[in-house]
Amino acid sequence: MSDRSIRIRGARTHNLAGLDIDIPRGALVVVVGVSGSGKSSLVFDTIAAEAGHELNETYPPFVRNRLPRWTRPDVEHIEGLSPVVVIDQRRLGGNARSTVGTITDTWTYLRLLYSRVGEPHVGDSNRFSFNDPAGMCPRCSGLGQVVVSAVDRFLDLDKSLAQGAIRLPGFGNGGYWYSQYADICSFDANTPLREWSSTQREALLYGNEAAARLGTRPPADYEGVVERFERIYLHTSDNLSDRKRATIERFTDSATCPDCGGDRLAEDARTATLLGHTIGELARLEVTELTEVVRRVSEPAVAPVLQALTERLEAMTMIGLGYLHLGRATTTLSGGESQRIKTVKHLGSSLIEMLYVFDEPTVGLHPRDVESMTRLLRALVDKGNSVLVVEHDPAVMAVADQIVEIGPDAGAGGGHLVFQGQWAALTGTPTAKALTHREPLTTEPRPPRGHARLVSATRNNLAGVTVDIPLGVLTVFTGVAGSGKSSLAAELVDRHEAVVIDQRPGAANRRSTPVSYTGVGTAIRRLFARRTGAPVGLFSANSEGGCPDCRGLGVIYTDLAFMDGQETVCHACDGRRFTPEALRHTVDGLTIADVDDLTVSDALQRLPDPKIRAGLAQLERVGLGYLRLGQALSTLSGGEAQRVKIAKELRDATTPTRYVLDEPTTGLHLRDIGTLLGVLDALLDAGHTVVVIEHNLDVIRRADHVIDLGPGPGRHGGRVIYEGPVAGLATADTPTGHALREP
Repeated sequence: MSDRSIRIRGARTHNLAGLDIDIPRGALVVVVGVSGSGKSSLVFDTIAAEAGHELNETYPPFVRNRLPRWTRPDVEHIEGLSPVVVIDQRRLGGNARSTVGTITDTWTYLRLLYSRVGEPHVGDSNRFSFNDPAGMCPRCSGLGQVVVSAVDRFLDLDKSLAQGAIRLPGFGNGGYWYSQYADICSFDANTPLREWSSTQREALLYGNEAAARLGTRPPADYEGVVERFERIYLHTSDNLSDRKRATIERFTDSATCPDCGGDRLAEDARTATLLGHTIGELARLEVTELTEVVRRVSEPAVAPVLQALTERLEAMTMIGLGYLHLGRATTTLSGGESQRIKTVKHLGSSLIEMLYVFDEPTVGLHPRDVESMTRLLRALVDKGNSVLVVEHDPAVMAVADQIVEIGPDAGAGGGHLVFQGQWAALTGTPTAKALTHREPLTTEPRPPRGHARLVSATRNNLAGVTVDIPLGVLTVFTGVAGSGKSSLAAELVDRHEAVVIDQRPGAANRRSTPVSYTGVGTAIRRLFARRTGAPVGLFSANSEGGCPDCRGLGVIYTDLAFMDGQETVCHACDGRRFTPEALRHTVDGLTIADVDDLTVSDALQRLPDPKIRAGLAQLERVGLGYLRLGQALSTLSGGEAQRVKIAKELRDATTPTRYVLDEPTTGLHLRDIGTLLGVLDALLDAGHTVVVIEHNLDVIRRADHVIDLGPGPGRHGGRVIYEGPVAGLATADTPTGHALREP
């Protein structure tokens, strides 16, 4: 380990309490602490932010304007930094054109191979790019999918035309096109369509060719319902209104493009082969299989391309993504898969002395797969880099050169250094205490109130899975990464109208705060108006009470053209967002601006109003009492955002609902798992059904019912290898069963 270090003095970013710390360089340092303790404030918002900002400053202003923006941290002194690479949990997202191949550059290398040694020779590499007009399939524009009418949704066979049997807008009784079908003497407008002959229904849907077989002949310009719908909604170049978009979404499906068969490419690119394989066939192979194929290419002229491609593919396999294929859309990747994809580019890098920052790299990983990630972290250190990891997994802590714990509590109770040292010396801290606790195994599961049946599910890698998901209980989907858990959950959502509570931000608007999201803003403003006699609008930063200079934002942004824009605290209100008139009024010593600085827990104690308490109580219940009322929701972690949504459902849901939660332990300290389990119990006690995709063993132990998928990832998974009570899984011969039995 190097004697050099990152020296930080007086760090006050967010809740950091003037933190002083020296973090060794050239080492694997794991930063731990309870949720909201200040871990991310130290690692991302102080160390990474300063390193990123200083690196950006070395570029000309024109270039800086096109680089990621970094907000300089509130710190007295910091030194010993290197250029930083942040590998976070944000899903890759992108659009329908973004695939595993394009995001990892492996597709670039593959199409270069085909353009040089493919037979017959087609042309340059752009001819193999589905994102270039020269290479994309003209029918689907390189998407591999086309929009088709979902004809089975068009008609309600139990109704007559007069009763609204045609579900499409404008086709019902009194609608614009209703008379085109009801008044042409070819159809009985008062007879339910189920009683029509198949010929009549076909004529109604498909137009003159089918209508010619009817005894009565429709008008010459007659259009079937399908023809008219497609002409109006699908074959138009006009900008679509929101209403038209909603109709298209409701009455269409995506289908594989009939011309390219999903390959996305034009015909000439689809016919070129390499070792007997088209490029589309290779795009559908798992990475492990693809690696074996490209190794057999022996042409010396493309040796550099082969080496780069092989190294990239081997790196994907090394970090546990060998089950993916290059054609997989990035929008379908989990947060954990996205994070590991981002690391691929750095494994073969020749750069050293870099600072790598990871945000919970074990998210989405089964306990069996964590070792592959720890090997990756260690490999980066061994190459001469520094690695900082924010993590809750004990397996990652155990391999660290040093552990730093921030705490001891969340929010105002955190921000202090409570431990710094090696894993073996970690004692007496919140993390050390939590490591000794293990949730008991559920031996008396709740009885189900019926079942939601999924039959022959084949989404992604699911191998015709048929399962019965019990209602009114806690069901956990488990299995190694890529085994089909998310695909099975998606089938449940589509077939049984479940509500997904994921980790995407509930609101990205900078004005969205716990106050606005929970709806307590009105109650707070009315409390101030009632106590002070002033009008309600005076206590709204978005209305007459807002500072006119900054429009109630508290900051003023100045655009400096191609230099970094400058965000400064508003001098008129000193960042408090309100006018002096609004700030003259107080309730129990608090101004309306002071309320924004209260934590949820403080507000529950200091704001004596039942409606305010009712709105905030659920945030406290899900372990978010440390959030400030004025904190922008866009600053929350994925796990925090998910818990905000859970709190909203606890408050708003009135009828039994099916909920699907995607790894709700993300971002949770081991100490807070019990709080989460209590929240899930509350949902169940209210009559709801909870299905959780999870790898955390404490959550699995508390399940009433477990569906374990596998045995491996990709084509090696997609099968149910255990289904039943968790007590049975603990003795089963599956990867999850083995993990449950480990000491």
